[in-house]
Amino acid sequence: MLKPIFKKVQFQSSLAWSQLSHQKMRLLVAMGGIAFANILIFMQLGFRQLFTSGATLLPESFKGDLFLLHPDTRFLGSIEFDRLRLYQAAGINGIADTIPVYINSGVSWAYQQEYQSYEARVIAFNPNRTIFDLPELNAQLYKINLPNSFLFDRFAKQELGTVVKDFNNNQDDKITVLINRRKAEIVGLFNLGNSFFLGTGNLITSEANYAEIFGKNILNRVSIGIVILKPGVNLEAVKTGIEKNVPGISVYSHPELIAKELKYQQENPAGLIFSFGAVMGFIIGVVIVYQVLYADVRDHLAEYATLKAMGYSDIYLLLVIFQEATILSVLGFIPGFFVSVGMYNFLAGLTRLELLMTPNLAILVLILTLIMCLTSAAIASNKLRSADPADVFQ
Repeated sequence: MLKPIFKKVQFQSSLAWSQLSHQKMRLLVAMGGIAFANILIFMQLGFRQLFTSGATLLPESFKGDLFLLHPDTRFLGSIEFDRLRLYQAAGINGIADTIPVYINSGVSWAYQQEYQSYEARVIAFNPNRTIFDLPELNAQLYKINLPNSFLFDRFAKQELGTVVKDFNNNQDDKITVLINRRKAEIVGLFNLGNSFFLGTGNLITSEANYAEIFGKNILNRVSIGIVILKPGVNLEAVKTGIEKNVPGISVYSHPELIAKELKYQQENPAGLIFSFGAVMGFIIGVVIVYQVLYADVRDHLAEYATLKAMGYSDIYLLLVIFQEATILSVLGFIPGFFVSVGMYNFLAGLTRLELLMTPNLAILVLILTLIMCLTSAAIASNKLRSADPADVFQ
């Protein structure tokens, strides 16, 4: 019983490929058009993914149970709250420690002969406490106890200069820079990464050094409060206790903190623009494939009419068009994918941002390509339905 069905499918596939490969130039043009649409979709979605992945690098690296923010905080470091709230939270049963963290994304940075100024992000805290889940960073925290000492992110953008190269070549294990027009020492390197919006690089230092730059009163305003719970304590119970007893703050678990930062970037107008660009790439692909399939149906209308005269149904012939669309989607996706991977690698090296081709992104674009081609096939097949054998053989 399955044998006749298999033969029909085999015939459909053979016919679909014969129709496409009969005019090789048209096939190449179709593959190029689909590949172009794929590249456009890949780049737009890749940039959109870059916004979201870069945004969560900092909160993902934090080590803590609960996190306290000002209620109006849009992204980490945008608004501070009174340090007194941490002392109030520390008195709640089940809390082992509260750690203030200071973030300033508008710090002036200068390095090398020109001393051209750029903005960098400074993160400060007590180096005797561990707030990051970054072993390399934690092993160097003792260094920032020294006056005017900072750790520098290897993934900082190129605008900040050849800091990593110069540091590795310096036998003193330190180099001099200008931070807010004050001389400071880079005494170590670590890996964190950047986002599109928040500065060009990350610097980490102690509370004392942070106060030297901005004044002692700056320590009264906290960007993030990290809460460490005692072993075995119920997290939700403590969270509820803080919300009831400590006014003027919002409390987040680690996953909630990451989700909050992600949501901010997803709602950013730039993210919406990239999403719109992906939609436009999809529409371009639909138009290109439609033109190819429509021309194919038109040029072979007599052959399709002959098959209808032989007893093949409209649905059967429609499946042939859909198989053509499926073949085109795969053939066009392959070059589009590899060109996009190359562009991702080039831009990642140029910008030092995490522009990566992930399996989820590749699968998503492949599905969109298939939908794009099948949509075009459904539109182009209207001409096929109107093919009348009687008209063809008059």
